Amino acid sequence: MPTRQVNLLILSLLLLVAVCAACQAAENGGNVLGDSDQEGMIAVLLPDSATSARWETDDRRFFEQAFTAAGVRYAIVNAEGDARVQQTQAEQAITNGARVILLVNLDSGSGAAIIAQAREAGVKVVDYDRLTIEGPGADVYVSFDNVTVGRLMGETLVPLIDALPTAVPRIVQLNGSPTDNNSTLYRAGYFSVASPRYEAGDWFLVDDQDVPEWDNQQALIIFEQILTAAGGNVDAVFAANDGLAGSVISALKSQGVAPLPLSGQDATVSGIQNILAGWQSMTVYKPIKLEAEAAARAAIALLRQEDVSVLTADTIYNGQNEIPFIKLTPIAVTNENIAITVIADGFRTWAEICVGEFVQYCPER
Repeated sequence: MPTRQVNLLILSLLLLVAVCAACQAAENGGNVLGDSDQEGMIAVLLPDSATSARWETDDRRFFEQAFTAAGVRYAIVNAEGDARVQQTQAEQAITNGARVILLVNLDSGSGAAIIAQAREAGVKVVDYDRLTIEGPGADVYVSFDNVTVGRLMGETLVPLIDALPTAVPRIVQLNGSPTDNNSTLYRAGYFSVASPRYEAGDWFLVDDQDVPEWDNQQALIIFEQILTAAGGNVDAVFAANDGLAGSVISALKSQGVAPLPLSGQDATVSGIQNILAGWQSMTVYKPIKLEAEAAARAAIALLRQEDVSVLTADTIYNGQNEIPFIKLTPIAVTNENIAITVIADGFRTWAEICVGEFVQYCPER
C-alpha cells in the first residue's frame, strides 16, 4: 500500500479512537482528561426525584461542579425510587470502570447489597446523606447531624405550639420512610423535644405515622385520614420534610382547616414559598453545596487512594462497624431569616421563589 494511503489510514484510526473516547466521556457525564482516565471513574447513584426536588436540582449540579473542577471522570444516575434499578446502575458503573461509588441508598438492605458488590470488585463506597445500617458499611459517610435536624424542628415549633389558645394542643408526627435510617434519626430529634410535653400532659399525640418510601401522595392520604378521624382537631404537625409538609397543606386546604405550626426540611423552593405564604412554619436548611463538596472531596481522595481520615474526626456506628463520618451542621429557616440563610448563600434565589401567587408574599427587591 502506498505510504500516503497508509498515513491516511492511520490518521483515520486515530480520529475514530478520539471520537469514541469523547462519546464515552459524554455518556459518563465527564471529560476525557488524560491522566484521570487511569484513575477510573466516580459513579453517583441518586435515589429519586419525586420525594424531594433536591436530588436533581441541587445535589446533581453541585457534584457536577465539584468533579469538573477537580478534573475527574464521573457519572451521575438516578434510580427514580426503584432499588432494583439502583442495583443495576451500580453493576453498570462497576463494569464501566467506576473505582468509587457515591451512594444514596433507597433502603439499607439494597444499599448493603451494592456495597458488598463494590467490595468484591475492589470499588470504594461513600454513603451520602443516608447511612447504610445493614452489612459492614461504606468506607466513609457524609451527611448532616440528622438527630439535630429533627431537634431543630421540635425547638422551632415549641414556642408556636405553646402560644396556641388550645389548653392541650393536639400534635401529629408525620415521619419519613421506615426503611430510611435518616427518618428514624429525624423522628428521634423532634420526639426528644416533644416527648416531655406528651408525658406531662401539656401536649397530646394524636398520631405518629411513617410514610412508606417518602411518598408524598401516600402522605396526603395518610394525613387526610388522620385529620378526618380527628374531626379536623389537629393543632400542629411535625412533618419530616417539605414534601410531606406540602401534603399536609393540601389536606388542610381541602378540608378547610386554617394554617397551623408545621415543620419541614430541605429548604426546597416550595417549602420556602409555603413559609412566606404562612402555611409552613419552618424548614431545615442543610447546606447541600457543602455536603456535596465534602462528599466529592472524600470520593476523589478514595479514587486517588489517599487517606480520608484527615477529612473527619468523627465516626458513626452502622450496626457492625465504626464508619468515618464527615458531619455537617443544619440550620433552621423561618420567615425571619430566609434572606440571610438560603438567599445569602445562593442556595435559593428570590427569582425562583417569587413566582405566580407567591409574588405577593415576597419582599420588595
